[in-house]
Amino acid sequence: MNVGTRLTCMMLTLAGIVLLGAGCAGKNTAITVISREDGSGTRSAFVELLGIAADGVDRTTELAEISNSTSVVLQSVADNGNAIGYISLGSLSDVVKAVPVDGVAPTAENVQAGLYSVSRPFNVVTRGPVETASPLVADFLAFVLSEDGQKIVEEKGYVRATGGADYQGGGLTGTIVVAGSTSVAPVMEALADRYKELNQGVVIEIQQTGSSAGMTSTLEGASHIGMASRELSSRELEQGLVPTVLALDGIAIIVNRQNGLEGLSSAQVRDIYTGAIQDWSETQGQPVGQEQTVAVPAE
Repeated sequence: MNVGTRLTCMMLTLAGIVLLGAGCAGKNTAITVISREDGSGTRSAFVELLGIAADGVDRTTELAEISNSTSVVLQSVADNGNAIGYISLGSLSDVVKAVPVDGVAPTAENVQAGLYSVSRPFNVVTRGPVETASPLVADFLAFVLSEDGQKIVEEKGYVRATGGADYQGGGLTGTIVVAGSTSVAPVMEALADRYKELNQGVVIEIQQTGSSAGMTSTLEGASHIGMASRELSSRELEQGLVPTVLALDGIAIIVNRQNGLEGLSSAQVRDIYTGAIQDWSETQGQPVGQEQTVAVPAE
């Protein structure tokens, strides 16, 4: 290798870009698996829907990097050319690329039509029936399910849960504490902002603690409403929690924008997350990104 080629390879190594040919070689294609923490509703739904959990055991590979929020998953995948992760469809941004699963693109339209299989409900949860909640909590949930509230759900990229009636409330005061899923939180914040415009004496505090923690705080009375990005467990139902579907959401499988992957089967996603597939060479993906290196042969 001449001096000019050697210097070129070194510069490309620093830039984190893979160049094929010109004497440069050594592309790293080991998959970096990004998952959510235990207690995440998105993780619970993801592993159940894709068969990663079997007989109550989550078989996510021990090599997975664990992120504690949607925003961290997004950033981790955006920063790593070999990474794969999963997030709420409504939280998807152009810093990453969402890939089709079983040939179906992750869109709100496909979720609504029942075509995209990796989807789940967003639930708002109360301790006991909504009818037994305080007038303020009941009024806020009435707004969430109203036509005005469900339009906000759609504007944020989710599928509405109901046709919705016109909101008839207004003029209430007080404080509502909402706790739970980081995936539900963005649409909940938008709903809360609009509700507070209609009820200017109301304060709504939203705590992003994860679905399971939100269920616990609602049971214990620390929060008035829980947010769950999954179905409730039988134990949670037996303890007196009552879910109401706020919206339907898809779980988007995301990769780095420079990944050439055109899609995955649900079986491939399962195998990646259980560790049966550990390299992009076993899929159609051709990742090129920040984590790549170029080998520079010695003279």
